[in-house]
Amino acid sequence: MTADEPMAKLSPAELIALTPDVFTAPFWDAARDHRLVVPRCTACATYRFPPSAFCFVCRSQAVEWVEQPGRGVLYSYTVAWHPLLPEVHDAVPYVPAVVELPDTGGVRLIANLVEVRPSEVRIGMDLELVWRDVHPDVTVATFRPAAR
Repeated sequence: MTADEPMAKLSPAELIALTPDVFTAPFWDAARDHRLVVPRCTACATYRFPPSAFCFVCRSQAVEWVEQPGRGVLYSYTVAWHPLLPEVHDAVPYVPAVVELPDTGGVRLIANLVEVRPSEVRIGMDLELVWRDVHPDVTVATFRPAAR
């Protein structure tokens, strides 16, 4: 790490748009309330993410939304140093990541990492959830290194 290395940035709010459907709306509704929920099959207790009409294990449609504590482990990531679109010119570097949620049978979320320099990011690092209120009706999960 160099002293002048920038912190990871966020994508511009105007580029974030959601199109929830009947299966994903409970996730996004909870996110607006700063709650992280994951669907779990009530027939076989399998977490199923992304949300779907049927459980991929037992084919049941019965589901409950289980609140999660907002902790995660970094499973994978990349660092975007060069803007692919003119609209993100001022938003680099950014760090899109795959975050595994503990105690969910391998459920993983895709989210940006924040409050970290790209050179400090390591697979397996403990992360904590930080909500980003993008628009009045849109809140997305981001993660930062967990406080020790």
